[in-house]
Amino acid sequence: MSKLGTLYGLGVGPGDPELITVKAFRLLKESPVIAYPRKKSGAKSYALQITELYVDTDEKIMLPLIFPMTRDREALELQWNKTVDTVWGHLSEGRNVAFVTEGDPMLYSTYIHLMRLMQEKHPEVQCVSVPGISSVLGAASRLNLPLADGDEQFAVIPATENYDEMRRVLETHDCVVFIKVAKVIDLMLQVLGDLGLTDKASVITKVTSSEEQVWRNVRELAGRELEYLTLMVVRK
Repeated sequence: MSKLGTLYGLGVGPGDPELITVKAFRLLKESPVIAYPRKKSGAKSYALQITELYVDTDEKIMLPLIFPMTRDREALELQWNKTVDTVWGHLSEGRNVAFVTEGDPMLYSTYIHLMRLMQEKHPEVQCVSVPGISSVLGAASRLNLPLADGDEQFAVIPATENYDEMRRVLETHDCVVFIKVAKVIDLMLQVLGDLGLTDKASVITKVTSSEEQVWRNVRELAGRELEYLTLMVVRK
């Protein structure tokens, strides 16, 4: 049996192509297989858009992996197993696979699920994570806003429809970054208003990218439809 390839999880940053690390750049150049996530067949991949600036896709095996946006456990399990089997096909032949993901591979990333299932099904595979700059840190720099200083408490929270939980988080932290905020923006605006924190919040979509949008007056977002890659920063 040939030597197994290594599975790399490469964080390629929040959107600005210059925010990729030297290590991720080197591994992109060296890896024969570049895997990238997308929500459905034919869909564009945000991580791939960044990656394409650094590699000649004609010289690589480009491997689109579908990660469906659904809560159907059966459908998810079927697709996840298919995805792992696809990647394993290359690793078992000795080819290194670089899986690219926006932000950091160990923070709310599709790579986490891929790595876990790969380790379950093929524990002999070496999985290596290369950290990247997350959208959380990109937002702090874009807003010129410190996330935490001294003994201040800071949290990264997926925004949900649970009003009481979202309120509790804001009451108990000095600064909170809410990710996945697009679908619950009106509820979040209600929570901010009830706590008198509306003027302490900012919202950013696709931070640092050429498609970035920033709202410092979040009242403008009431009833708006926002991109999935949108976050809210609240610093009291």
